[in-house]
Amino acid sequence: MLEIRRDSEIHAEEGGWFQARWHFSFDHYRDPAQMGIGPLRVFNDDRLIPGADWPMHPHADVEGLTYVVEGTFEHADSLGQNGRLQPGGVQRMTLGSGALHSERNGSKTEPMRFLQFWILPEAAGLEPSLEQRQFTREDLRNQLRQVVGPDGGEAVKVHQRATVHVAALDPGVEVEHAFEEDRAGYLYLIGGAARLNDDQLATGDAVKVYGPERVRLRAVEETELILIDVPRQYLPVGVWAR
Repeated sequence: MLEIRRDSEIHAEEGGWFQARWHFSFDHYRDPAQMGIGPLRVFNDDRLIPGADWPMHPHADVEGLTYVVEGTFEHADSLGQNGRLQPGGVQRMTLGSGALHSERNGSKTEPMRFLQFWILPEAAGLEPSLEQRQFTREDLRNQLRQVVGPDGGEAVKVHQRATVHVAALDPGVEVEHAFEEDRAGYLYLIGGAARLNDDQLATGDAVKVYGPERVRLRAVEETELILIDVPRQYLPVGVWAR
């Protein structure tokens, strides 16, 4: 089953030094119909003005995932692990038993855009840690490239049975992804235009997916997209670890 969400239907937040689209209930935004999908509980598209700094703040028992779309993303945390990523960069911060982190625009002249989403881990109280990887546009070109997964390897490791795929498609290129019966997911068109099965998607549109379902996407113009595949049912933290 597919549930298309148009860009205009997604909550817009204006903070002066930042602009954001909050896809699921987050902070003061509450919508009982938009509470996430399985262990995917937050999906934000954030834009920071030049030099803006999201100061240190605490979290626990979430896998904080970031995908850089535009500009220079800089990270700092209470573990002393600082990082800098360019477009195509992917980061996972396991906040586990608790940690502080911050995000900032590393440029004083250019805006910065990044996607940040939270996936609940399989176990509570994990040791806080950071992993990041820089992918290039060529790495993502004309394929659904897995950039996050439970096994690590060439992808950033996440402590959940979840995968994240990114694609940078030329016009006319088609990709597909199958969701099993016990899986669900979220598709977001970062930029461009594409055909999803029999529907047209434009920049900012998103799709909830509930398996079993095969998603076929054909780029109408140069298109960048992200696809997240998670368990359809989320068990309470710690259940799978015992």
